[in-house]
Amino acid sequence: MALTSLSVKQAQPADKTKRLYDERGLYLEVSPAGGKWWRLKYRFAGKEKRLSLGVYPDIGLKEARAARDEARRLVAQGVDPSARRKEISRQRVADAENSFEVVAKEWFQKQAPIWSDIHQ
Repeated sequence: MALTSLSVKQAQPADKTKRLYDERGLYLEVSPAGGKWWRLKYRFAGKEKRLSLGVYPDIGLKEARAARDEARRLVAQGVDPSARRKEISRQRVADAENSFEVVAKEWFQKQAPIWSDIHQ
């Protein structure tokens, strides 16, 4: 049976972590402390994997299902959604490290010792 917005809101913590399954691998994980995380269980290259899709209530059921569908499209295309997410994260870090401001400050620090105070 698929989850509804009402059942997600009413999900209560228990002694152990519990999982409320939706469909096609999507489920809501409810921790004993009361935290709720959307997760996707999928198989890639013969291995079972899990992907976090966000925290409830920041991500609602509709958005979680859309994220699930996108991740499933990637799997169908032969792309691991987890590896893709890590690559995007690495790219953001690399872009931040190679921004014009960072490069300009690095260049200035290298040149500063050979310049006079007035030139700096």
